[in-house]
Amino acid sequence: MKRRDFIQYTSASFFLPLLLDGFGAKAHTQATTPFMKAMLDVADANDNILVVVQLAGGNDGLNMVIPLDQYSTYSSASFRGNIALSESKILKLKDKPETGLHPSMKGFQRLYDEGKLSIVHSAGYPNPSFSHFRASDIWFTGVDSDKLSTSGWLGRYVTDRYPNFPDNYPSTANPDPLAIQISSISSTVFNTASITSSIAIQDPDAFARIVGEKPNISPSPLPNTAGGRYTAFVRQQQTSSFAYAGQLKTAAGKGKNLVTYPTNNSLADQLKIVSRLIHGGLQTKIYYVTLGGFDTHSDQVSATDTATGAHATLMQRLSEGITAFMDDLKAQGTQDKVVGMTFSEFGRRAISNGSRGTDHGWASPLFVFGNAVKTQIIGKNPDLKSLKDNNVTLQTDFRQVYAAILKDWMGASDASVKAVLLDQTFTPSPIFKNTKVLANEPDSALSDLSVYPNPAQTETIVESEAFTKNNVELMVTDTYGRAFDTNPTRVSRTQVRLNVGNMPTGKYFIKVDTGAEPLVKALMVWR
Repeated sequence: MKRRDFIQYTSASFFLPLLLDGFGAKAHTQATTPFMKAMLDVADANDNILVVVQLAGGNDGLNMVIPLDQYSTYSSASFRGNIALSESKILKLKDKPETGLHPSMKGFQRLYDEGKLSIVHSAGYPNPSFSHFRASDIWFTGVDSDKLSTSGWLGRYVTDRYPNFPDNYPSTANPDPLAIQISSISSTVFNTASITSSIAIQDPDAFARIVGEKPNISPSPLPNTAGGRYTAFVRQQQTSSFAYAGQLKTAAGKGKNLVTYPTNNSLADQLKIVSRLIHGGLQTKIYYVTLGGFDTHSDQVSATDTATGAHATLMQRLSEGITAFMDDLKAQGTQDKVVGMTFSEFGRRAISNGSRGTDHGWASPLFVFGNAVKTQIIGKNPDLKSLKDNNVTLQTDFRQVYAAILKDWMGASDASVKAVLLDQTFTPSPIFKNTKVLANEPDSALSDLSVYPNPAQTETIVESEAFTKNNVELMVTDTYGRAFDTNPTRVSRTQVRLNVGNMPTGKYFIKVDTGAEPLVKALMVWR
């Protein structure tokens, strides 16, 4: 068995698929996630928490976030006539008449109208894979589609921050699990190069009873062989299980859910656990939950009403589960320190199939939710008349969202973010307000420049406070220094729109000269 396979499955086989409120759970303890390091880089500066929601199976983004400005194309018989939602039923967004939400997402409509939801249009990566396993692996590991990695993007960050992991954890400074996944098997996202930090747990009381007060682990030395190393790994996991059992039991005992969660909703049940642990004072920084069932090749909608059916049920569970969670955090008084994001391994084809379903596709919207949201729309509605092989094309590389969460929410340094993303630099999507910069980073104006969407197809927005000043020059050049006319137009006091529709696919640089240190960001034009 390969080591990667071993660390994926040992939790289930050696530590039992224990349950927390009826759900399998894994505590990704220690600093095994890049996010963990991101958070621990600024442990003294904030106690921010991240919740990752995976929509497993490939979500149909066009029936989740609907381009109302192109409704005639969207609903035409040759496009989505057999699954298109009725225009009168689509939920409208505040001050955004061109975009709507699925009729089952009233909770998300409220979050958007309250300024707590950001829609990131057409997220994905170049040269997509349409395999569930490979596409998921790309999102988990944060690699290009032609690259492979055995470590997850969350796992790499911890390796960078804690080179001696897993020794001496938990510690006085970090007594709690750093991440918890509500699942029976650990996700690749939490792998380091050699080990995973997942521990299968039950609800805290039952888990404590099973493991007892002290680990019964043989102290005998182990041979330096594959079997010896695997046994050492198992011993370490057992030790961690005992170490964290009391912390989880205490937090779950103290914590309470202060709102009523929807029933028959697996996502809500998982988030209910997360909320209770947060309320109980657990200092865990990352929570990971999953909602499955999104592989809707057939019967995605009801034959009699396209606003009902399998996808509608999923949209309702997603919306109601997260809305109840947000309401619970508000009742607790913890809402300002929690942000969440959704993702799915790919979207669906823009054009439906003959079975009232959709096949594997490319780019799809994702959500970021929380009080820290600043920009509620990243990008624009996909152009339904400019598809690629019947697919919605890319606007935002998903690693721009990762970069924003790491840097602007967790407070990670630019160097740490670059290390997590395998020495590639991605411009953080401008999602968050009140972003934090580490004290040991230079106070450089370079951080005051955002470019989105990036990669861009026809146009992009450049945002900077520099545009509020006089005598500001903006230039776009290729890697050889040749300048391009992008017909810049002012959108707001801090935003300028650039037309890149006539520029060849490739890498460019945007330079904003204020007379002091210039602001420079890379731009990818890709079709």
